[in-house]
Amino acid sequence: MSGIANTYSFAPIVQEPHYETVAQKYRPIFQRIAANTLEREQNRRLGREEIKWLKEAGFGAVRVPVEYGGDGVSLPQLFQLLIELAEADSNIVQALRGHFAFVEDRLNAPRDEKVLTWFKRFTQGDLVGNAWSEVGSVSIGEVNTRVSKQDGSLVVNGQKFYSTGSIFADWIDLFARDEDGSHVIAAVSTHQASVIQEDDWDGFGQRTTGSGTSIYQNAVVEELIPFESRFKYQTAFYQLFHLATLAGIARAALRDVSRQVRDRTRIYSTSNASSFAQDVQVQQVVGEISAYTYAAEATAVRAAFASQRAYDAHWHGTPEQEKQANIEAELESAQGQVVLSELVIKATSQLFNALGASAASTKLSLDRHWRNARTVASHNPLIYKARIIGDWQINGTEPPYVWKIGQGPSYKPLPESTTSESSVSSTKAA
Repeated sequence: MSGIANTYSFAPIVQEPHYETVAQKYRPIFQRIAANTLEREQNRRLGREEIKWLKEAGFGAVRVPVEYGGDGVSLPQLFQLLIELAEADSNIVQALRGHFAFVEDRLNAPRDEKVLTWFKRFTQGDLVGNAWSEVGSVSIGEVNTRVSKQDGSLVVNGQKFYSTGSIFADWIDLFARDEDGSHVIAAVSTHQASVIQEDDWDGFGQRTTGSGTSIYQNAVVEELIPFESRFKYQTAFYQLFHLATLAGIARAALRDVSRQVRDRTRIYSTSNASSFAQDVQVQQVVGEISAYTYAAEATAVRAAFASQRAYDAHWHGTPEQEKQANIEAELESAQGQVVLSELVIKATSQLFNALGASAASTKLSLDRHWRNARTVASHNPLIYKARIIGDWQINGTEPPYVWKIGQGPSYKPLPESTTSESSVSSTKAA
């Protein structure tokens, strides 16, 4: 869109003809989702119907190669699409994070019958949720969720938190230990009574992502995948989801502030013009928000190219080339996070300088952009990412590809401990 009558919209950075063909397929759904995002936010209504639209359209298979029934998009194209979707509703993008990570893992696996079965499931609309973080006073890196044999079948027992998107999903990408103590991914169907999911995420932002507690009580395991075979640039990939989500939030904030300024009729006695839209200082604020948004989107897509190189090196490069590509993917996603998070938090805060006190109206819910951005930016501590980058630049220290969270050695349990950030522990990939 262009001209003063419409909100400025960015042309896609990844402009290959194939991207436009795929994007045109899904944009009408993105528009439908955007139409009721405010209502879902204000009523804390999960986007079950909206995610169903995406499932039915095959959005979960956009990365699956065309010869297997998907859209065959590259990683930069995927994240450009996700930025567009995040502008419509950033919560839905986060809810799909676990799904696309599992798809990416299957794309990196040998194309055997098991993998082709997963491709078929993806193209039929099946979605995968995420359940990695342990609940309880667990030492850092400890995993209580266990897979065992029972009546000739593999079953899993445990409890997870931050189970983002699982409440919408058909399958769970579940991190556990097997009977030998090895780390594994258990693929578990949600269509069984032994899988219990709760929408008990209590964050002030990203409130409808379907995060929360999931409980597994002798849940039957469909497939067991060794964790050591997990795709090597997974941490970068998970981080790219946050970058795309943040860039989409910035686009939504820019859209809304531009509309509010354009439609406003009241002015201040200290204004610089007879209409708010012609006030040069207000124009400057909106221009700065636009610049932050441009930089955020450009950064997110640029970082996705590094992960694409890691994927290509996995299939076509030498082990040395693949290792170097994985290092670059991790570093570029981390660099993007450090800068982009601050840009989007600033953009979503600065919109209030353009609009004044009326922007605080709960009817507008403009604060959701800042709350959502602040929440996404808090998932992976920026200070540690910056330190990892600096250690590489100074000392050439290879970045970690998987990190853990849990109780430190000096931890002493409090009476009646509750599920919180301090009582959640697991290996994490983002």
